[in-house]
Amino acid sequence: MAAFLSEFGSYLVSNADRLLELTVEHLQLSLAAVGFGLLVGIPVGVLMARFRRLVGPVLWVTSALQTVPALALAGFLMILFGLGRGTGIAVLFCYTLMPILRATYTGITSVDPALVEAARGMGMTRWQILRMVQLPLALSVLLVGVRVATVIAIGTATILSLIGAGGLGQEIFAGIRRVSDVRILAGAVPAALLAVLADAGISWLERRLTSPGLRVERSAAQS
Repeated sequence: MAAFLSEFGSYLVSNADRLLELTVEHLQLSLAAVGFGLLVGIPVGVLMARFRRLVGPVLWVTSALQTVPALALAGFLMILFGLGRGTGIAVLFCYTLMPILRATYTGITSVDPALVEAARGMGMTRWQILRMVQLPLALSVLLVGVRVATVIAIGTATILSLIGAGGLGQEIFAGIRRVSDVRILAGAVPAALLAVLADAGISWLERRLTSPGLRVERSAAQS
């Protein structure tokens, strides 16, 4: 074990620049997909909360996308986008939609109707109620969806190096081809750390943006 750890440490040091570049690629790929997921998922989630008849069809489509294996979905999207990062982002985008949509819908519909009525009684428009009342109160729930979507994207991105999307998956699959445990771990460990750090960071942000009153209510509800 000591010899393996020594070899692993030496490999990390000698290949630090390349591994850092792959880590940045991996993070960019994942964050781009989550960004597009937010741009599409939040507006559609708002529409779902306003027009409840959309809930069933939209969730059915996004749930169906979640069940398709990543490589199968990549094979289909390659017809449209070809090999490369664009296809990787498109695949990850499909996987980020469900948690963001569901969190947006749940967050907005869980806002106390009395608060919405009070805002309407003050003369606020629908847009003002959404922007100043519903979205701020739904933010902590929305961040739960963002956290799940980010972790899914980081984990799935490792597979997409097979279609030329880049990232730490290149190191993992290079290690598999060469039967090198050191190279496999050199790709797997940073990918796992990215997922853990993203989860911890967004969880911290969620706690910071949740008012103390809501925290007390959630703790009481959970107990």
